[in-house]
Amino acid sequence: MRIFLVGYMGSGKSTLGSALADALGLSWIDLDDEFESRYKITISDFFAKYGEETFRDLEHKLLTEIIERTDIVVSTGGGAPCYFDNMKLMNQSGVTVYLSASPELLISRIENSSRKRPVFQQMKGENFAENLIRHLESREPFYKQATFTIDAANPDIERTKALILNYYKPTF
Repeated sequence: MRIFLVGYMGSGKSTLGSALADALGLSWIDLDDEFESRYKITISDFFAKYGEETFRDLEHKLLTEIIERTDIVVSTGGGAPCYFDNMKLMNQSGVTVYLSASPELLISRIENSSRKRPVFQQMKGENFAENLIRHLESREPFYKQATFTIDAANPDIERTKALILNYYKPTF
């Protein structure tokens, strides 16, 4: 069983991923944490030093390695589904869950987060809300390819677990 959580930064992929993995008795991997651990550099510092294109290339390679594992829940980075046919790859390898959130909720969570987000840093300024909405809209076509969409404002672990288990239920 492979479960991939996708959605915009601040949608709660890491929080839900950890809880969902516990509820299903699976391993949990946060793709961003895995990247930082492997390359011994924060994503923010990597972006600044090597740029987004190099980051996306290495992120894709890491995702293809992780997909080889079984019985996992993967919390992806917000941009991971939008590059190199990653969304198609995840859909072919398991079940994908889009954590859908309003721009207002995302802004609130991002502004109150201690996590440094390079894409957020590039958007900051007087038109931050407009920039975020435009950026979210550009990514949503990828996110909406997910097997399931759930409300990120109130993610229900049990309902999400039931959706996934029903998806994997063998048919006779």
